[in-house]
Amino acid sequence: MDDFWVFGYGSLMWNPGFPFQERQQARLNGYRRSLCIRSNVYRGTDENPGLVLGLERGGSCHGVAFRVADADRDAVVAYLRERELISNVYKERVIAVGLVDGRRRHAMTYVADPQHPQYVGGLGVEDAARIVRHASGRSGPNADYVFNTVQHLQDMGIRDAVLERVAADVEAQSVVCP
Repeated sequence: MDDFWVFGYGSLMWNPGFPFQERQQARLNGYRRSLCIRSNVYRGTDENPGLVLGLERGGSCHGVAFRVADADRDAVVAYLRERELISNVYKERVIAVGLVDGRRRHAMTYVADPQHPQYVGGLGVEDAARIVRHASGRSGPNADYVFNTVQHLQDMGIRDAVLERVAADVEAQSVVCP
């Protein structure tokens, strides 16, 4: 059976929640990381939704690919579907990724569904930061999600200018002056 890989571009990079045998930096062409999904469970509520990342068409995205043991495949797929398909704002896809060591593999990932009511593509940095700054959900403050993702990307030597600007704006506006 072929190796089973999962591509993470947001919280899966720093909190996969499943067993894996190998972890590699990877690049996915044809999609870009974007704060384009309203979260009313993990990082927000129905009354005050937050924002989480999705993959939108165009560009490329650096992230992490995880190789999962064949024995764990079914359990990992079930776990990811429960985690990522909670409202069906994502579409599950298997897409080719380039691993940092030069190999190309197919990996399961989740792309944003632009037809879903939770999809909010095209937000500017200030609007995204305002939403992130004030939202919190089952998994904690929305700002922590953004900060953790930016920090993890930077630790891997990956820069995401838009996400970094959102994080900087959230941080700057969160500082309380005496």
